[in-house]
Amino acid sequence: MTTTHHRTHRPGPLTTLAYLFLLLSQNTAALLLTPLILASAILTLVWIGLPFVILTTTLLRTLANAQRRTLRHLLPHRPVPSAYRPIPQGSVLRRATTLLTDPATWKDILWLTAAPANLLLIAIPTALLTHGLYQILHTLNPTAPLYGLYTPHTTTQTLIPLLTGALLTYLAYYTAPKALHLYLAFNRLLLAPNEKARLTARVAHLATSRANTIDTQAAEIRRIERDLHDGAQARLVALGMNLGMAEQIIDHDPATARDMLTEARETTRQALTELRDLVRGIHPPLLAERGLDGAVHALALTHPLTTTVNVDLHGRPADPVESAAYFAIAELLTNTAKHAHATHAWIRINHGQNRLVITLTDNGTGGATPTPGSGLTGIQRRLDAFDGTMNITSPPGGPTIVTLEIPCALSSPKTLPSSETD
Repeated sequence: MTTTHHRTHRPGPLTTLAYLFLLLSQNTAALLLTPLILASAILTLVWIGLPFVILTTTLLRTLANAQRRTLRHLLPHRPVPSAYRPIPQGSVLRRATTLLTDPATWKDILWLTAAPANLLLIAIPTALLTHGLYQILHTLNPTAPLYGLYTPHTTTQTLIPLLTGALLTYLAYYTAPKALHLYLAFNRLLLAPNEKARLTARVAHLATSRANTIDTQAAEIRRIERDLHDGAQARLVALGMNLGMAEQIIDHDPATARDMLTEARETTRQALTELRDLVRGIHPPLLAERGLDGAVHALALTHPLTTTVNVDLHGRPADPVESAAYFAIAELLTNTAKHAHATHAWIRINHGQNRLVITLTDNGTGGATPTPGSGLTGIQRRLDAFDGTMNITSPPGGPTIVTLEIPCALSSPKTLPSSETD
């Protein structure tokens, strides 16, 4: 089993200053968004304001989540999760009502109103650094007036901005970690959901996941019914008719009856093949016999895309988890071969901290995004049934890295094949 050791990570002074500039830009955007939020609040008095509310609240969520991601980098062991209720499909009124009654929305608005205080807190070390560097660089061209007011004429006067610039830079170096620490504590308090909001969002997420799972299962049942009706069932009906006709003519036309029996045998073979394919699509026999390791290796061997597989599992997940993981990997490989123009894919499967972790990387063109009705969306819906997650990193030009995590325990350790397939 893979064990992860955590250690405290403190950003260095330069990294801290870089994050301060990032936080400064995010809070500046929040300050600019504030008038739009106020305008949308006023426009809610009339019907035309509801679409505007949806737009501005969505922008606010995007900005608040960007802030949470930045805080997560600075507080890796104390992340700030989001706990939004899912936005339902349907009328504008229903969506706007969901957004306005969501406690997480009001937490975001509270954070938005704190933007001036955040800007002031961040501005102290950044202003010290900016002025310090400006005064130090001014010594390279002492003939220009400093701030348009002070022009040095002697060597001593030239060194004064250098000394004050160094002092200001040191003060920025000294105050930046303290300002950042205070900022993190303040904004974590503003953005972190309370227990009620977290529980409400969790219940809403589970309800949505349950509905998606039911829809997926219903669609799968309809697919199986359609495949049986159009495939094996039609062949078995034709088989029965051929056998009946052969039975009627076997006495007076044995040659024709023999041909019909030959055709019936071929129909039987095709029906069995279709039934095997159908069963393989529901739960591959190899997956049941050799587990996820053996099934994924076999999938890689038969796939047209060159695939390297590395598995580190000391046991087997439960059958439903194993099946969901297998079909998710198969769908990802299919998407990679069809859309990414990749020549190689790498699959890594391991288990740690009671989570099955699957990483698929390819050297394709990138740009993979889940869209409604796409295979990636289908994978996410499949994982939702197990409270699993999917994270996609796919910049234009590649590479694409898809990480799947499914909470699960493994069965008792057993010897499983573990090799690489090229």
